[in-house]
Amino acid sequence: MTAYQPPAVYDAVVLAGGSARRLGGADKPGVRVGGRPLLDRVLAACAGARTTVVVAGPRPVSRAVTWAREDPPGGGPLAALDAGLRHTTAEHVVVLSADLPFLAGTAVRGLLAALPGSDADGVLCTDADGRDQPLVAAYRARALRRGLAALAAGHGGLTGLPLRRLTAGLRLARIADPVASFDCDTWDDIATARARIREHGHVLDEWISAVKDELGIDLDVDTGVLLDLARDAAHGVARPAAPLTTFLVGYAAGRAGGDPRAVAEAAHKATALALRWAEEEEETAGTAASAGTAGTPSGATGTDGAASHGAASGATAPDAATDAAPGIRPDAG
Repeated sequence: MTAYQPPAVYDAVVLAGGSARRLGGADKPGVRVGGRPLLDRVLAACAGARTTVVVAGPRPVSRAVTWAREDPPGGGPLAALDAGLRHTTAEHVVVLSADLPFLAGTAVRGLLAALPGSDADGVLCTDADGRDQPLVAAYRARALRRGLAALAAGHGGLTGLPLRRLTAGLRLARIADPVASFDCDTWDDIATARARIREHGHVLDEWISAVKDELGIDLDVDTGVLLDLARDAAHGVARPAAPLTTFLVGYAAGRAGGDPRAVAEAAHKATALALRWAEEEEETAGTAASAGTAGTPSGATGTDGAASHGAASGATAPDAATDAAPGIRPDAG
Protein backbone atom coordinates (compact mmCIF):
# COMPACT_ATOMS: atom_id res chain seq x y z
CA MET A 1 0.00 0.00 0.00
CA THR A 2 1.37 3.38 -0.98
CA ALA A 3 1.72 5.92 1.83
CA TYR A 4 -0.47 8.98 1.50
CA GLN A 5 1.26 11.99 0.05
CA PRO A 6 0.28 15.45 1.31
CA PRO A 7 -1.51 17.74 -1.14
CA ALA A 8 0.79 19.42 -3.59
CA VAL A 9 -0.97 22.75 -3.18
CA TYR A 10 -1.38 24.61 0.08
CA ASP A 11 -1.13 28.19 1.26
CA ALA A 12 0.46 29.51 4.43
CA VAL A 13 -0.48 32.37 6.72
CA VAL A 14 2.19 33.57 9.14
CA LEU A 15 1.12 35.88 11.95
CA ALA A 16 4.06 38.17 12.64
CA GLY A 17 2.40 41.04 14.49
CA GLY A 18 1.87 41.49 18.20
CA SER A 19 3.50 43.72 20.76
CA ALA A 20 6.01 41.17 22.21
CA ARG A 21 5.44 42.58 25.71
CA ARG A 22 7.34 39.70 27.34
CA LEU A 23 10.35 40.63 25.19
CA GLY A 24 10.17 44.23 26.29
CA GLY A 25 8.56 45.29 23.02
CA ALA A 26 11.43 43.95 20.90
CA ASP A 27 10.90 43.16 17.23
CA LYS A 28 10.35 39.47 17.88
CA PRO A 29 10.14 38.26 14.25
CA GLY A 30 13.51 39.93 13.66
CA VAL A 31 15.27 38.38 16.66
CA ARG A 32 18.02 36.09 15.38
CA VAL A 33 18.48 32.46 16.32
CA GLY A 34 21.33 30.69 14.58
CA GLY A 35 22.12 33.83 12.60
CA ARG A 36 18.65 33.99 11.03
CA PRO A 37 15.60 36.04 12.01
CA LEU A 38 12.83 33.95 13.56
CA LEU A 39 10.50 34.97 10.73
CA ASP A 40 12.93 33.71 8.08
CA ARG A 41 13.22 30.38 9.88
CA VAL A 42 9.44 29.96 9.78
CA LEU A 43 9.29 31.00 6.12
CA ALA A 44 11.87 28.33 5.27
CA ALA A 45 9.70 25.68 6.92
CA CYS A 46 6.69 26.54 4.74
CA ALA A 47 8.66 27.09 1.55
CA GLY A 48 6.42 24.58 -0.25
CA ALA A 49 3.37 26.82 0.02
CA ARG A 50 1.93 28.14 -3.22
CA THR A 51 1.19 31.47 -1.55
CA THR A 52 2.66 32.62 1.74
CA VAL A 53 0.98 35.55 3.44
CA VAL A 54 2.73 37.34 6.29
CA VAL A 55 0.41 39.46 8.40
CA ALA A 56 2.65 42.31 9.53
CA GLY A 57 4.28 45.44 8.21
CA PRO A 58 6.59 44.72 5.24
CA ARG A 59 10.27 44.04 5.97
CA PRO A 60 13.18 42.35 4.18
CA VAL A 61 12.73 38.58 4.25
CA SER A 62 14.43 35.56 2.72
CA ARG A 63 11.74 34.70 0.17
CA ALA A 64 8.88 36.24 -1.74
CA VAL A 65 5.71 36.66 0.32
CA THR A 66 2.43 38.54 0.22
CA TRP A 67 2.04 41.15 2.95
CA ALA A 68 -1.26 41.78 4.69
CA ARG A 69 -2.40 43.82 7.67
CA GLU A 70 -5.43 43.58 9.94
CA ASP A 71 -7.59 46.66 10.28
CA PRO A 72 -6.91 48.27 12.64
CA PRO A 73 -3.29 47.11 13.13
CA GLY A 74 -2.87 45.31 16.41
CA GLY A 75 -6.41 43.99 16.31
CA GLY A 76 -5.44 40.57 17.61
CA PRO A 77 -4.88 37.08 16.19
CA LEU A 78 -8.37 36.50 14.76
CA ALA A 79 -8.37 39.80 12.91
CA ALA A 80 -4.86 39.02 11.63
CA LEU A 81 -5.84 35.53 10.52
CA ASP A 82 -8.87 36.88 8.69
CA ALA A 83 -6.68 39.44 6.90
CA GLY A 84 -4.25 36.76 5.84
CA LEU A 85 -6.89 34.31 4.64
CA ARG A 86 -8.26 36.90 2.24
CA HIS A 87 -5.12 36.42 0.13
CA THR A 88 -5.31 32.61 -0.02
CA THR A 89 -7.18 30.28 -2.36
CA ALA A 90 -5.92 26.77 -1.53
CA GLU A 91 -8.15 24.20 0.14
CA HIS A 92 -5.62 23.67 2.93
CA VAL A 93 -3.92 26.47 4.84
CA VAL A 94 -0.99 26.19 7.23
CA VAL A 95 -1.26 28.78 9.99
CA LEU A 96 1.93 29.63 11.87
CA SER A 97 3.27 32.14 14.33
CA ALA A 98 6.55 33.88 13.50
CA ASP A 99 8.43 32.78 16.61
CA LEU A 100 9.04 29.06 16.00
CA PRO A 101 12.82 28.52 15.88
CA PHE A 102 12.70 24.74 15.41
CA LEU A 103 9.81 24.39 12.98
CA ALA A 104 10.94 22.31 10.00
CA GLY A 105 9.43 21.43 6.66
CA THR A 106 8.94 17.86 7.85
CA ALA A 107 6.61 19.06 10.61
CA VAL A 108 4.60 21.16 8.15
CA ARG A 109 4.29 18.21 5.78
CA GLY A 110 3.23 15.98 8.66
CA LEU A 111 0.37 18.31 9.55
CA LEU A 112 -0.77 18.46 5.93
CA ALA A 113 -0.56 14.70 5.51
CA ALA A 114 -2.76 14.08 8.56
CA LEU A 115 -5.54 16.43 7.48
CA PRO A 116 -7.15 14.81 4.39
CA GLY A 117 -7.40 11.37 6.00
CA SER A 118 -9.56 12.62 8.86
CA ASP A 119 -12.89 14.38 9.30
CA ALA A 120 -11.18 17.12 11.30
CA ASP A 121 -11.30 20.79 10.41
CA GLY A 122 -7.65 21.09 11.34
CA VAL A 123 -4.58 19.33 12.70
CA LEU A 124 -2.44 21.14 15.24
CA CYS A 125 0.69 20.45 17.25
CA THR A 126 0.74 20.10 21.00
CA ASP A 127 3.69 21.28 23.06
CA ALA A 128 5.80 19.56 25.71
CA ASP A 129 3.04 20.11 28.30
CA GLY A 130 0.31 18.75 26.02
CA ARG A 131 -1.16 22.18 25.31
CA ASP A 132 -2.70 22.95 21.93
CA GLN A 133 -0.70 25.24 19.65
CA PRO A 134 -3.27 26.53 17.13
CA LEU A 135 -0.59 28.63 15.41
CA VAL A 136 1.36 25.51 14.47
CA ALA A 137 -1.41 23.88 12.48
CA ALA A 138 -2.95 22.99 9.13
CA TYR A 139 -6.62 23.77 8.55
CA ARG A 140 -9.32 23.38 5.96
CA ALA A 141 -9.68 26.92 4.70
CA ARG A 142 -13.45 26.72 4.41
CA ALA A 143 -13.76 25.79 8.10
CA LEU A 144 -11.66 28.79 9.11
CA ARG A 145 -13.67 31.16 6.94
CA ARG A 146 -16.96 29.78 8.22
CA GLY A 147 -15.87 30.13 11.85
CA LEU A 148 -14.46 33.62 11.38
CA ALA A 149 -17.61 34.82 9.63
CA ALA A 150 -19.80 33.48 12.46
CA LEU A 151 -17.68 35.19 15.11
CA ALA A 152 -17.61 38.47 13.23
CA ALA A 153 -21.38 38.43 12.88
CA GLY A 154 -21.91 37.57 16.52
CA HIS A 155 -19.48 40.13 17.95
CA GLY A 156 -19.68 42.93 15.43
CA GLY A 157 -16.12 42.23 14.24
CA LEU A 158 -13.01 40.24 15.15
CA THR A 159 -10.88 42.90 16.81
CA GLY A 160 -9.68 41.85 20.24
CA LEU A 161 -11.14 38.35 20.14
CA PRO A 162 -8.83 35.54 21.33
CA LEU A 163 -7.90 32.68 19.05
CA ARG A 164 -9.61 30.11 21.26
CA ARG A 165 -12.98 31.57 20.27
CA LEU A 166 -12.34 30.16 16.82
CA THR A 167 -10.65 26.86 17.69
CA ALA A 168 -13.33 25.98 20.26
CA GLY A 169 -15.81 25.60 17.42
CA LEU A 170 -13.59 23.42 15.20
CA ARG A 171 -13.05 19.67 15.11
CA LEU A 172 -9.33 19.33 15.68
CA ALA A 173 -6.85 16.46 15.48
CA ARG A 174 -3.54 16.67 17.27
CA ILE A 175 0.09 15.70 16.75
CA ALA A 176 2.46 15.80 19.71
CA ASP A 177 5.55 17.70 18.61
CA PRO A 178 7.25 19.64 21.42
CA VAL A 179 10.15 20.63 19.16
CA ALA A 180 8.16 22.13 16.29
CA SER A 181 5.77 23.85 18.69
CA PHE A 182 8.47 25.46 20.84
CA ASP A 183 7.91 29.21 20.63
CA CYS A 184 9.92 32.16 21.87
CA ASP A 185 7.90 34.37 24.16
CA THR A 186 10.71 35.45 26.51
CA TRP A 187 14.43 36.14 26.38
CA ASP A 188 14.93 32.90 28.29
CA ASP A 189 13.20 31.10 25.41
CA ILE A 190 15.52 32.84 22.96
CA ALA A 191 18.56 31.80 25.01
CA THR A 192 17.30 28.20 25.14
CA ALA A 193 16.82 28.13 21.37
CA ARG A 194 20.25 29.62 20.69
CA ALA A 195 21.89 27.08 22.99
CA ARG A 196 20.05 24.10 21.52
CA ILE A 197 21.07 24.70 17.93
CA ARG A 198 24.71 24.65 18.99
CA GLU A 199 24.45 21.25 20.63
CA HIS A 200 26.44 18.50 18.96
CA GLY A 201 23.42 16.68 17.60
CA HIS A 202 21.91 19.76 15.97
CA VAL A 203 24.64 22.19 15.02
CA LEU A 204 25.52 20.72 11.63
CA ASP A 205 21.94 20.54 10.33
CA GLU A 206 21.27 24.02 11.68
CA TRP A 207 24.38 25.42 10.01
CA ILE A 208 23.64 23.81 6.65
CA SER A 209 20.07 25.13 6.77
CA ALA A 210 21.32 28.60 7.63
CA VAL A 211 23.85 28.63 4.79
CA LYS A 212 21.30 27.40 2.24
CA ASP A 213 18.86 30.05 3.40
CA GLU A 214 21.52 32.77 3.28
CA LEU A 215 22.62 31.78 -0.23
CA GLY A 216 19.11 31.24 -1.54
CA ILE A 217 19.68 27.55 -2.22
CA ASP A 218 16.56 25.39 -2.15
CA LEU A 219 18.20 21.99 -2.36
CA ASP A 220 18.07 18.90 -0.17
CA VAL A 221 21.36 17.02 -0.31
CA ASP A 222 22.79 14.06 1.53
CA THR A 223 25.15 15.81 3.92
CA GLY A 224 26.52 12.44 4.99
CA VAL A 225 27.88 11.89 1.48
CA LEU A 226 29.61 15.27 1.52
CA LEU A 227 31.05 14.69 4.98
CA ASP A 228 32.41 11.32 3.89
CA LEU A 229 33.94 13.01 0.84
CA ALA A 230 35.58 15.68 3.02
CA ARG A 231 36.98 12.99 5.32
CA ASP A 232 38.37 10.94 2.45
CA ALA A 233 39.93 14.01 0.84
CA ALA A 234 41.49 15.11 4.13
CA HIS A 235 42.88 11.67 4.98
CA GLY A 236 43.76 10.44 1.52
CA VAL A 237 45.18 13.64 0.04
CA ALA A 238 45.77 16.48 2.52
CA ARG A 239 43.70 18.23 5.15
CA PRO A 240 43.18 21.44 3.12
CA ALA A 241 41.83 19.30 0.28
CA ALA A 242 38.56 18.75 2.19
CA PRO A 243 36.93 22.20 1.85
CA LEU A 244 38.36 22.78 -1.62
CA THR A 245 37.06 19.45 -2.88
CA THR A 246 33.56 19.98 -1.53
CA PHE A 247 33.52 23.43 -3.15
CA LEU A 248 34.48 21.92 -6.51
CA VAL A 249 31.82 19.23 -6.13
CA GLY A 250 29.23 21.93 -5.53
CA TYR A 251 30.43 23.87 -8.56
CA ALA A 252 30.32 20.76 -10.76
CA ALA A 253 26.86 19.86 -9.50
CA GLY A 254 25.64 23.36 -10.25
CA ARG A 255 26.87 23.12 -13.82
CA ALA A 256 25.13 19.74 -14.14
CA GLY A 257 21.76 21.09 -13.09
CA GLY A 258 22.15 21.47 -9.36
CA ASP A 259 19.65 18.83 -8.23
CA PRO A 260 20.39 16.25 -5.49
CA ARG A 261 21.30 13.62 -8.08
CA ALA A 262 23.93 15.91 -9.59
CA VAL A 263 25.43 16.54 -6.15
CA ALA A 264 25.50 12.83 -5.36
CA GLU A 265 27.10 11.94 -8.70
CA ALA A 266 29.81 14.61 -8.40
CA ALA A 267 30.52 13.59 -4.80
CA HIS A 268 30.77 9.94 -5.80
CA LYS A 269 33.32 10.74 -8.50
CA ALA A 270 35.42 12.88 -6.18
CA THR A 271 35.29 10.27 -3.41
CA ALA A 272 36.44 7.56 -5.79
CA LEU A 273 39.33 9.77 -6.88
CA ALA A 274 40.35 10.45 -3.27
CA LEU A 275 40.30 6.74 -2.50
CA ARG A 276 42.41 5.97 -5.58
CA TRP A 277 44.83 8.68 -4.49
CA ALA A 278 45.15 7.10 -1.04
CA GLU A 279 45.52 3.59 -2.45
CA GLU A 280 48.29 4.76 -4.76
CA GLU A 281 50.20 6.22 -1.83
CA GLU A 282 49.81 2.99 0.11
CA GLU A 283 50.99 0.96 -2.87
CA THR A 284 54.03 3.20 -3.30
CA ALA A 285 54.92 2.90 0.37
CA GLY A 286 54.51 -0.86 0.21
CA THR A 287 56.68 -1.12 -2.89
CA ALA A 288 59.41 0.98 -1.28
CA ALA A 289 59.38 -1.20 1.82
CA SER A 290 59.58 -4.39 -0.24
CA ALA A 291 62.46 -3.01 -2.33
CA GLY A 292 64.38 -2.25 0.85
CA THR A 293 64.49 -5.93 1.87
CA ALA A 294 64.34 -7.74 -1.45
CA GLY A 295 67.34 -10.01 -2.13
CA THR A 296 68.88 -9.47 1.30
CA PRO A 297 70.21 -12.68 2.96
CA SER A 298 68.46 -13.77 6.11
CA GLY A 299 69.70 -11.75 9.08
CA ALA A 300 71.11 -8.94 6.89
CA THR A 301 69.82 -5.43 7.41
CA GLY A 302 71.43 -3.42 4.67
CA THR A 303 71.25 -3.23 0.89
CA ASP A 304 73.66 -4.30 -1.84
CA GLY A 305 75.61 -6.35 0.68
CA ALA A 306 76.54 -3.36 2.78
CA ALA A 307 75.34 -4.93 6.02
CA SER A 308 77.30 -8.18 5.58
CA HIS A 309 80.42 -6.25 4.57
CA GLY A 310 80.11 -4.02 7.59
CA ALA A 311 79.63 -7.01 9.85
CA ALA A 312 82.82 -8.58 8.52
CA SER A 313 84.87 -5.41 8.92
CA GLY A 314 83.29 -4.19 12.12
CA ALA A 315 81.86 -1.09 10.39
CA THR A 316 78.32 0.15 11.19
CA ALA A 317 75.81 -0.62 8.43
CA PRO A 318 73.80 2.24 6.90
CA ASP A 319 70.21 2.40 8.18
CA ALA A 320 68.05 0.62 5.63
CA ALA A 321 65.09 2.83 6.52
CA THR A 322 66.85 5.94 5.22
CA ASP A 323 65.45 5.51 1.71
CA ALA A 324 61.91 5.44 3.08
CA ALA A 325 62.32 8.24 5.60
CA PRO A 326 59.41 10.70 5.75
CA GLY A 327 59.78 13.64 3.42
CA ILE A 328 62.48 12.03 1.25
CA ARG A 329 61.43 10.86 -2.20
CA PRO A 330 62.86 7.47 -3.17
CA ASP A 331 63.89 8.96 -6.52
CA ALA A 332 65.58 12.05 -5.07
CA GLY A 333 68.98 12.54 -6.71
